[in-house]
Amino acid sequence: MQGGAGYLAARERATVFDRSSRGKIAVAGGDRRAYLHAMLTSDVSSLQAGGGCYAAYLTPQGRLIADMVVLDLGDLLLLDLDRSVTADVLSKLDQFVFSEDVKLGDLSEAFGKLVVAGPAAAASVATVVEGAGGSPLTAGDLSAWPPFRNLRASFRGEVTIVAASDDLGVAAFDLYIERPYVDQLSSALEASGATKAGVVDWETLRIEAGRPRFGADMDGTTIPLEAGIESRAISFTKGCYPGQEVVIRVVHRGHGRIARRLVGLVIDGTEVPGAGDLLRSGDREAGKITSATWSPLVGAPIALAMVQRDFFEPGTGLTVLRGDHALTARVVQLPFGLKADG
Repeated sequence: MQGGAGYLAARERATVFDRSSRGKIAVAGGDRRAYLHAMLTSDVSSLQAGGGCYAAYLTPQGRLIADMVVLDLGDLLLLDLDRSVTADVLSKLDQFVFSEDVKLGDLSEAFGKLVVAGPAAAASVATVVEGAGGSPLTAGDLSAWPPFRNLRASFRGEVTIVAASDDLGVAAFDLYIERPYVDQLSSALEASGATKAGVVDWETLRIEAGRPRFGADMDGTTIPLEAGIESRAISFTKGCYPGQEVVIRVVHRGHGRIARRLVGLVIDGTEVPGAGDLLRSGDREAGKITSATWSPLVGAPIALAMVQRDFFEPGTGLTVLRGDHALTARVVQLPFGLKADG
């Protein structure tokens, strides 16, 4: 398997990514769970300390305002979301706080975030982070954590939130710590054997995992079903939330039929297409590329693309219009690397 040092480490050992640019919102107060339960698409009311979920925040028309990870830290809920929409989400949530006991705060500048990913990620985290009261964390225990499991730990006496993550298709842990200590924590993780990596390696892993990124593969015009996040982000048994009527109408009355959807593409040859490149099938416009990368896992260029209904089916051939020439592509199942991809 070819790839950069950071990518290979994520597949074979451990990699550390600095994701401090993510937005972070704290939601405190006695009504915090009930309030967010009414605002987000997931079942937040059933969360308990040390748990979490993936969720979306929608407009009344069912369009995405943001997607986010929700971590229940016991005394507050931490929302991890794209930085570009953090201020808007904070403002909108604040508008709907009336008599509820809810307090909101932006922690984006105060806290940084590192992600340790790879088969040895648990061992790396256990080497540098201690549990509550200085008790040891073990790689075996961390390896058994389901996604979103979290606890307050410490690094050299500084509070460090550790949360299991499934964003990259490999074992991973999100570490939140006050910004002055991010570099120290990163250096300690590197000393434990983790390889520091950057945006290119992150994007390659993310795309291979078939995970859409807000602002690239989905935005304020997208409904969750178009982005393919409904199985992770939406509870179909909870009560009302903004946009629910639209989601239920599409799922039940429309039998999940949507006009466009995010799919995976494998591109013939070695050239990586660019975001925004148009897709065609014969003389018909089929959609456009939203994210693309060279995939060591597949051994070819791959892409996420928003395509029209007639082109959803795996195996469908499409043409990528790339400047003054064209590339040949085919639709595959997500995540990439499945045997069905051929």
